[in-house]
Amino acid sequence: MHRSPSPRRARRVAAPAVVVSLALLAAACTGAAPGTAPARGAERITVWTDEDRLPTFEALAAEHTAATGVEVTVEGRANDELRQAFLAGVGSGRGPDVLVGAHDWLGELVAAGAVVPVAIGDPEAFVPAAVQAVAYGGETYGVPLSTENVALVRNDGLTRLDPATFEEAVAEGERLVAAGRADRPLLLQQTEAASDPYHLYPLQTSFGVPVFATDATGSYTSELALAGEGGHAFASYLGDLGDRGVLDPAVDADVARETFEAGRAPFVVTGPWNVPAFLEAGIDVTVLPVPPAGPQPAQPFVGVQAAFVSATTLREPLALAFVASLAAPEVQARIAEATGRAPAVAAAVATFADDPVLQGFSAAGAEGAPMPAIPQMSVVWSFWGSVEHQLVTGSGDPAALWDGMVAAIEGAVAGA
Repeated sequence: MHRSPSPRRARRVAAPAVVVSLALLAAACTGAAPGTAPARGAERITVWTDEDRLPTFEALAAEHTAATGVEVTVEGRANDELRQAFLAGVGSGRGPDVLVGAHDWLGELVAAGAVVPVAIGDPEAFVPAAVQAVAYGGETYGVPLSTENVALVRNDGLTRLDPATFEEAVAEGERLVAAGRADRPLLLQQTEAASDPYHLYPLQTSFGVPVFATDATGSYTSELALAGEGGHAFASYLGDLGDRGVLDPAVDADVARETFEAGRAPFVVTGPWNVPAFLEAGIDVTVLPVPPAGPQPAQPFVGVQAAFVSATTLREPLALAFVASLAAPEVQARIAEATGRAPAVAAAVATFADDPVLQGFSAAGAEGAPMPAIPQMSVVWSFWGSVEHQLVTGSGDPAALWDGMVAAIEGAVAGA
């Protein structure tokens, strides 16, 4: 789904205190005094990343080698193969020292004993969801690199409304459809067989219905949080959106993208992966937070790319020093330049003042909820999407369908 946008102008920023402390760690791990380079060729580490990020990390690796004398080899793999290749590599002793990947792999990685905790000197230097995303079982694993989430993307050629509620956005879209200026009031992708809980999640959370409960530290527990009156209200609202044709199983990801590209809808709920195509099609866009449909703020899922250290590395201090260097705002800004995803460090986000799209997605995810990384999350999706599809298509009583889904997920979680 990822599409790299056009390269942006590089930005230079001053490092906050957290980065200074990480630089000292790097020097300590290589045996050099801060500001001096150690002997060349003495040490080496290997980094695995997905193929999209390979060129950026090759450049960062070369600079790290020049600064520290530690040789860093970067290998790229297909994103859908990376996690399992890493787990197999850890098991065989042939894996890398560092993995760059999605935070929602973390539950499986920790359960397999594949990664080690990584101390983050100043969590306040990162955007709120980023550090929470790499926390698991009371420990922090990995350095957050970038974030991504959905937002409400507006076609400024059709409307300039900044809706306070989801209903305001729908009403504006319905007005434009009635005037013949739009084909759809709002685009939110579905499929013929299942709805899309990921894209619908901001609406669900606005009814006070997260998927899992959290503990006092903000970490997810295995306690399901879908039951109750909030869930019933959300289920009823999905049925209403389906009855009105706002949600339509015929509008899958491709239809949603193509309809918006054609200028035939005022709003689409989507992520940064689709915006380059909109801009190439000549659509003037503004990126807004998804407005709430219920009484509480809308929280999209936030995905975080992070750098993890292998539990079987024989060069742990060197690997920790490398991942620590990736917290520098300038480094994070360069990763953002290449990927179009917002940096995880707040100081790096601030350097993109001339990029309203990146700023918009970062703002839309500022109060978002990290995708749960717990193993139980894997059993939720099929039940969730199937029942949401039944709600959208009016295939039963909303409260009864929702309660049946909760019971089925609870049974699956108990057996997971």
